[in-house]
Amino acid sequence: MLGVAFGSVVGGSAAFAQAAPVQDQAQTQAGQAAPEEGLDDIVVTAERRSENLQKVPLSVGVASGDALRAYTAGGDDTLLALSGRVPGLYVESTTGRIFPRFYIRGLGNIDFYLGASQPVTIIQDDVILEHVVLKSNPVFDVRQVEVLRGPQGSLFGRNTTAGIIKFDTNKPTNDFESRASASVGSYGSVSLDAGVGGPLIKDLLSIRLSTLLQHRSDYIDNAYAGVSQDSTATPRKDAMGGFDDRNVRVQLALTPGERFTLDLSGHARWYDGTSTLFHRGALKKGSNDVSAEPRNTVSLDEGNDNPQSYNTYGGSARASYDFGPATLTSITAYETTSGFSRGDTDGGAGANFPIRGVANGFGQSQGQIRDLDQWSQEVRVAGTPGGRLNWQLGGLYFDNRDITDFYQRTFFLTTAARNPNNWVRLHDVNTSWAGFGQVSYELMDKLTVTLGGRITEDKKRTQLLKTVQNAAGVNQYPTNFRRDVTLKSTKPSWDASILYQASPDISLYSRVAQGFRGPTIQGRSAVFNSDFSTANSETILSWETGIKTRLLDNTLSLNATVFGYRVNDIQLNGNDVNGNGILFNGNKAEAYGMEAEANWRPVPNLTLGAGLSLLHSAIRDKTTEVQICALNNIVVCTPSRTPRAIVGAFGTTYLVKIDGEPLPNAPEYNVDLTARYDQPLGNGGRAFIAGDFNIQGYTQFVLYKTKEFTANGNFEGGLKIGYAAPDDAYELAVFARNITGEKNLKGVIENYMAAVFNEPRIIGVSLSGKFR
Repeated sequence: MLGVAFGSVVGGSAAFAQAAPVQDQAQTQAGQAAPEEGLDDIVVTAERRSENLQKVPLSVGVASGDALRAYTAGGDDTLLALSGRVPGLYVESTTGRIFPRFYIRGLGNIDFYLGASQPVTIIQDDVILEHVVLKSNPVFDVRQVEVLRGPQGSLFGRNTTAGIIKFDTNKPTNDFESRASASVGSYGSVSLDAGVGGPLIKDLLSIRLSTLLQHRSDYIDNAYAGVSQDSTATPRKDAMGGFDDRNVRVQLALTPGERFTLDLSGHARWYDGTSTLFHRGALKKGSNDVSAEPRNTVSLDEGNDNPQSYNTYGGSARASYDFGPATLTSITAYETTSGFSRGDTDGGAGANFPIRGVANGFGQSQGQIRDLDQWSQEVRVAGTPGGRLNWQLGGLYFDNRDITDFYQRTFFLTTAARNPNNWVRLHDVNTSWAGFGQVSYELMDKLTVTLGGRITEDKKRTQLLKTVQNAAGVNQYPTNFRRDVTLKSTKPSWDASILYQASPDISLYSRVAQGFRGPTIQGRSAVFNSDFSTANSETILSWETGIKTRLLDNTLSLNATVFGYRVNDIQLNGNDVNGNGILFNGNKAEAYGMEAEANWRPVPNLTLGAGLSLLHSAIRDKTTEVQICALNNIVVCTPSRTPRAIVGAFGTTYLVKIDGEPLPNAPEYNVDLTARYDQPLGNGGRAFIAGDFNIQGYTQFVLYKTKEFTANGNFEGGLKIGYAAPDDAYELAVFARNITGEKNLKGVIENYMAAVFNEPRIIGVSLSGKFR
């Protein structure tokens, strides 16, 4: 049976993802009235077994693969496209497509250090992707995305304080099937997401080949003409902004009998593109309005037009044997990557943005992973599901090692050269082991209790292999600073939940969980001839309670959750008195909020979806201060608190306290609305129109409040109009992403009042289909 690959739904909230099975069902009866029975069930594996979403005792957001492919039709990053589409999830990057940063319920990490630790774990097909570059592995030929909110650890991979984003791809099948989604659009954007598979040996060996190919031509002009510290430059048209992202994956499924299965997977990525472009001076003092800044023009005097390139390879083996009363599963995985990212870190020519009439210098940076290797081994045994008692026990070993170079040049025209041609080489090692388990028991009819526990040892080591200053190669790293730092922490974590099935259509649940994130080392400080900065483990205690419902004869699903958490010794990132980015522990942070998801079929051919998240977060630390936006001894932004001035070796710096400030990149609210209408045609096909709209509330990009480094009311919309042939043989559509051409502020570089923007408007045509 043929289906529509590119967007049975052009939605994006978790609620709208629930509409996907309904649409598929309706489309099998093309040209006829939609079925009356209402919404289909959503099956998730949030507890490592297939379950109805409505009966899982924790907050899980779900997005279908078709919905995600609709968002990326214009070539958008497959991970960044999820931001705001699932309530409580925010994704951003100031380091290009190679380094996304994830936040769940406001908890994340704004650090752009290549060795940064994040409290959100990414899992693709049961494989942990922990390093920040590995987390950028694109998602393609995907079946479903699940966002598990809150601390996790008693079931999945590494311990996490914020939550897990879990991607499940389409797997090999014993019957031939394939799907493909292709599109072309503005700026030479091209996207192909496809998968094909079937049996090699019937009932014994199956294969699936998948690919994602994305291209965009350079469309951003570099208007700089003059002398940089390296050379003389002339204006260049269409110098930046393009990319080529090429991905392939092969999966084999071996089923020699009813009890044993072996799944093998291998993938490769070859990426070349442009790292994030910072528009220097786009923010004016006293305002966060960036409407006057041209999107398609920058004036960069450094960075060689911000190139970025990475090659990534990986593979996994998942073996499972069913003993009858229990099943033993082993997951072995390996990932490796290497590449570089270069950029003009101050966002433009210093001579073009003077301070008090004086040009203020050049700046660029480069991060390069010379070699990264990640091994993970997980073994678990689980009782056969289906009875009153369900249980799982497991263990994990994780090993990540990388050698990374950092280069930073900052050259001030108004003073002596401060940090010319600095670079360091670091060796980072992260090892971890854990034992975990969970038991779920139906105490009485309709009432189930679940308990989980975990013990984890997390160990990190950073060595300074080499440091060089100046073109002459003179090593000036202070001898009294650390060159080899090891941190280790062993802690328990746990969770407990209760689920009450009040009726076949209404479930109530509550969950409390404690988790921790291991200690972290930031060796990047050595590039500024500063000592390593470190942070001890952070711990979180969270609670949530929610309701999951199916109403109005199963035509309306409405799920809602309220939650709260406290993070002690929270790991934060800011600038010290010398302007160096540092890692440190704050006292604590507190947050509370709610998430709601709805999906409604008021009439047979219309599906409506809505997602809402509300969040209040606050840092609680009465003593900690961070450096604010200052350049050449001048405060260039408008902080809400009066700064404290400190005169040091490199001039005056300004500090403010962060007590009471919201967590950075934690929107106060997010609303996602979706709709799709199908009009049956006389020939058995359908015409359809689908749209989505997302709006983001007040968001603070840094640790301190200013008039400039915030966004409020950012919104984007998408539209798709098309035709689905009889029996869904194919779908042809026109689409628009960011249809109104919004220029939204997504990130900042404080000292240079530089802005990072969202993706431009893309208008295009798509063709998709499924074949069996």
